[in-house]
Amino acid sequence: MTKYDKLVRDRIPEIIRKKGTEPKTHVAGDDEYWRKLKDKLGEEVKEFLVSESAEEVADILEVLEAICERKGYRMDEVQRLKSVKVAQRGAFKDKIILEES
Repeated sequence: MTKYDKLVRDRIPEIIRKKGTEPKTHVAGDDEYWRKLKDKLGEEVKEFLVSESAEEVADILEVLEAICERKGYRMDEVQRLKSVKVAQRGAFKDKIILEES
């Protein structure tokens, strides 16, 4: 049996059972969940850096939504803050690289 010790999507244990294996799991407490959620974000970003796939972007978005829920951030408020930053500082559309300041 492979050891993981990582946060997984809710249906993963069910999927493993359907393949004929009984997974060992537990439900994280708040502190462990927060640590594992941040670990998961790093994991998904690393996977995107290798694959550059839309599927990995979707995984990153799923983790970010879970982070927002955990922290009590509303997605509409996060989007509003993003818009404010774009209005004040711009986006990344012009591909500007700062070499010195």
